[in-house]
Formats: sequence, C-alpha cells, structure tokens
Amino acid sequence: MLTSLRHQYTQLITSGGQLLLLFAGFQLESSLAWYWCLGIMAVVSLFAWFSVLHRLRLINGTPTSRIASAAQGYVELLGDAVPHGSPILGKYSNLPCLWYRYKVERKNHKNEWHTESTGESDAPFLIDDGTASCVVDPQGAEIISQHEDTWQVADRRYTEWKILERDEVYALGEFKTAGGSTTPLTQNDLVIQVLNEWKMDNENLLKRFDLNNNGVLDLNEWMLARQAAKREANKRLAKARAEPDIHFMLKPRDGRLFLLSNLSPEQLSGRYALWTWLHLAIFFGALLGIVWLMQQPAF
Repeated sequence: MLTSLRHQYTQLITSGGQLLLLFAGFQLESSLAWYWCLGIMAVVSLFAWFSVLHRLRLINGTPTSRIASAAQGYVELLGDAVPHGSPILGKYSNLPCLWYRYKVERKNHKNEWHTESTGESDAPFLIDDGTASCVVDPQGAEIISQHEDTWQVADRRYTEWKILERDEVYALGEFKTAGGSTTPLTQNDLVIQVLNEWKMDNENLLKRFDLNNNGVLDLNEWMLARQAAKREANKRLAKARAEPDIHFMLKPRDGRLFLLSNLSPEQLSGRYALWTWLHLAIFFGALLGIVWLMQQPAF
C-alpha cells in the first residue's frame, strides 16, 4: 500500500476526517449539525484539493535534471539510492535501509488500536544518476514509500516504512553545490588575505622585502610584496577551485515542497491526480448535501 509518511493530511482528511464528520452528523441527528458537518467537509476538501493539485503541478511541471549539470535552486532529481557511509537499521525490524519511519500501536481492552509512538530516521543518504551523486538530507521532507512492513507482537502492532539501497528515488527540493566550482573566492580577496597574514608577522615581512634595511617598506618594496602576494593568492585560488564538488538536496528555505519517494514520477503523478478527483467529488457531494437539506423540513 502506498503510504505518505509525512503530511498525510490528503489521505487522512478523505478517509478519516470526512468519515468522522459523517458519523457526527448521524449521531447528532439534527439539520443544524448536518449543515455544520457538510460545510466543514466542503471547506476541508477544497483546501485538500488545492494542496494536492499544487503537488501534481510541481511534479508534472518540473523537468528532471542531471545531478552533474543541475542548476542551483529548486530542481527535480531521479537516481539510485546509495548509502552515505554505512546503511542504517530499521528501528524495530533491524533490517538494513537508508531511511525508515516507524509507528507503534497498542491494543486496549476494547480491542481498539491507539498509536503509542512514531518516529523516523534523519541520517543522510546519496542518490546517484550516473553523472554524479547527491547527498540527500531527509529532514523536513514529505516522504512517500512503497515499502511497508507490519507485524504484531502480543498487544502491540509495529509498522515500518523504508527506503532501501538501490531503490530508484525521486527527489524534489533545494539543490545546492559546495566545492571548487562554486567557490566565492577571488584573486583580490586572497591577495588582501595574504597581505593581512604577512602584516601580522611584521618581522618576517621586513626580512623578506625591506631591501635597504631601513625598517620600513618604501613604495617599490611594497610593490614587490604585493607581487609576491598575488603569486601566493593564485596558488590558493587554484587549490580551492580544484576541490571536488559536493551536491546536496535539502529542504527549500522558502517553504516550497520537499518531496522524496521511491515511486516513479509517473506513479506519483497518477496518485495525486486520483486524489484531486476524489477531493473534488467530496466537495461537490457535500455541497449537494447542503442543497438537499435546504429543501427538507427541519428535523
């Protein structure tokens, strides 16, 4: 079963919240209660429809980038999941994975299940699309996984969702590169840095460039020092630019959707398209219910 592991409100609103509102309407048995229940259902379904439609448009409207050539900013990536270091173990299954979320439920004396605890891992992992690899930080992500395991021990029920090594992972979020190709350093910055370092050791500075030994650097001697500083700056700049690039996928700072899934973009798109129609159906169904109530005598 496909399960959204964060921001589950689209499914919960339809399958859980809407049913509770209907149940409340039947229990209260009054036209006023039905007006309130159906009105809330309509508002909630409309909100959920906008939310799901937003996700659908982002998935369909954002082209897939290659990691090695992706632009900095909001991008969509698709690649194989790879450990960043050693794989982690599921909280209760103890099976190797790259990410997990768990839920522990306990059965009470009425044979009803109540959630006892939930949690998820925050260890980073890599995705590799053949051109390069990218470090994925799952914190703050909305994660949808097709791997779900459920088992029961005594009066407790355990559920774990996972992303496994070599899963094809879809990622939509903030892409950032750190390394040689993105260094903000310039030659002028480094020249100033080198000269400031040398000035802190004035004795050595004079020893190197005070050619007439008068204890101060004249204009010509200072020009020699600047030329030497430029050569040192060029060496440091070349070293900085030679540093390997490291790519990151992070939660966008502007609050935009951060989505990770081991479903394909086509599967995700179809899933969200289905939810848009379901939310619209519930919205119009609630409105029709209100119209029908308005035509009935009060009860």
